[in-house]
Amino acid sequence: MDPTTDNAGPSGGPGTARDSLEALRAEIAKAVVGQDPAVTGLVVALLCRGHVLLEGVPGVAKTLLVRALASALELDTKRVQFTPDLMPSDVTGSLVYDTRSAEFSFQPGPVFTNLLLADEINRTPPKTQSSLLEAMEERQVTVDGTPRPLPDPFLVAATQNPVEYEGTYPLPEAQLDRFLLKLTIPLPSRQDEIDVLTRHAEGFNPRDLHAAGVRPVAGPADLEAARAAVAKTTISPEITAYVVDICRATRESPSLTLGVSPRGATALLATARAWAWLTGRDYVIPDDVKALALPTLRHRVQLRPEAEMEGVTADSVINAILAHVPVPR
Repeated sequence: MDPTTDNAGPSGGPGTARDSLEALRAEIAKAVVGQDPAVTGLVVALLCRGHVLLEGVPGVAKTLLVRALASALELDTKRVQFTPDLMPSDVTGSLVYDTRSAEFSFQPGPVFTNLLLADEINRTPPKTQSSLLEAMEERQVTVDGTPRPLPDPFLVAATQNPVEYEGTYPLPEAQLDRFLLKLTIPLPSRQDEIDVLTRHAEGFNPRDLHAAGVRPVAGPADLEAARAAVAKTTISPEITAYVVDICRATRESPSLTLGVSPRGATALLATARAWAWLTGRDYVIPDDVKALALPTLRHRVQLRPEAEMEGVTADSVINAILAHVPVPR
């Protein structure tokens, strides 16, 4: 039996975890215009217990998107503005001396939350960027030799400006590989931008999501039921081999100096599985793999300098590989 069928949403009415997660799009659309692919990517990451890197120029609602998601999922959220002088302890927490008890006590940092918004993560030096590595991989923070578990669910949604912007520190490959997905947030279309300005003219306040009508439509229980259902989604040996062939092709591409690692192949299999379940199937097809290939792999490859100078992009290389790798029938 599907573990989601007897699940109820936050209102207590009948419904399924899939229905609740599908309702997120409409709820977040009350605050954010035209970013359905990014919303879907964030939901996929939650289902896979992964993390998301959001890249786009300033002012395209990256921060608002994450805040709206937290409100619609009824999750605790904290925001950290990454700056050049931010210290690792500002993220993870530190030991504080209590003069009354004459003892040191641990003061948790903002990482102890369900959804951590790491704003402009590439504006802080690598030393502070790396403070998130243990939290993202092990879902714990070790301070003074004592590991402290993080709450579940836990997701890091990190925003970054394009690397050509001044004052940025590109994330190292080891850290990029910890992000399940890299989602690019484009500039809105003309009509979407008109809709944004119309909302603001009518009094929309991005700092007051409650007034905008954003309400919880799902919660941790829905996520847990959904994860159990995703784990039962069938993956055939042919699909597994297809994912491996795609990732191996990136390692042989003349345009790349760095291809996708086995961890990246595992990530692509997981995201395709979650997408298959979200679209209503209990088995994975090649189209699921193709749909998630770009956001799952684009940050795990590295272009050769000469290819970059010729205007080649990671997305164009991956698209070419998808066009040439034989699709299982």
